[in-house]
Parts: sequence; structure tokens; C-alpha cells
Amino acid sequence: MRVCIGGTFNQLHKGHKSLIKKAFEVAGKKGTVFIGVTSEEITKRKEDVKSFEIRKKAIEQFLSEEKLTEDVTIERIYDKYGPSVKEEFDAIVVSPETINTAEEINKKRKRLKKKPLKIIQIPFVLAEDNVPISSTRIKKKEIDDHGNILKRD
Repeated sequence: MRVCIGGTFNQLHKGHKSLIKKAFEVAGKKGTVFIGVTSEEITKRKEDVKSFEIRKKAIEQFLSEEKLTEDVTIERIYDKYGPSVKEEFDAIVVSPETINTAEEINKKRKRLKKKPLKIIQIPFVLAEDNVPISSTRIKKKEIDDHGNILKRD
């Protein structure tokens, strides 16, 4: 199975890692995984976003640690769809935050007479305080990349 995921991956955290692992699980032993990493130009908080190369290296390091380096492609994407609309993928793995984008992708694929992607939604990965882990919360030093609380109100 050919599976795609996408994101900014600015602060590679437990939620991102869960998304990546699920993509490999869905792809299976003989499948492939495409990881689209947003370009700096399309992110909303340009000054807060690390360079594409730094974000790509963090993903590669995680893949290496997890021994998930075969049959994976990591590329820069210039919009929220990347190649998912036009290329031959079977499935897309998303979080609750990006489910709407996956549905938009399938609408676009239908207009192009392409097979819809199977949408696999994983739940948010929660921090110790039961609030989703996010790059924003990590940057604010509320939590670490594992969801541990760093400061209390």
C-alpha cells in the first residue's frame, strides 16, 4: 500500500511520531510512505518555523532510530495537498486537526476521476494535562516533546 502524510513537523513530537508510525503500519512490509514537509513559504508563522532541512533531518533521525528507513520519501510540499491529489496513493493518515484536508483531497481526486484515498485518522496524542501535544505548546515551554508538563499555572 502507498501511504502519504504531511505536516510542518516544526517541533517533532510524540504526536508526529505516532502519525509517522501509523503510516508505516498501514503501508505494511511491502508498502511505501510519502512524508510531505511544508515549505517555509506556506507556514503561517514563518519566523517560528525551522528550515526545511532541519525539520527533514529530525524526521530522518527518528526514522533511523525506529528502523523505518526503507521505502520512504520525504519531500518539501508547497501547499496543504502536496502530491496527494494527483499521485497514486492508497491511503492518507491524519490527525483530528487535518481530517478536513484529507476530505478536501478526496473531493479533488474525485473531480480528477482518481480513486479516493482511504482516510485513517489517529487520535490526538495528549500531554500529561490531557490537552493535545502541539509544536506551539512545546515552543511556549508548556510541555516537552513527550507531553510532560514544564510549567504550571
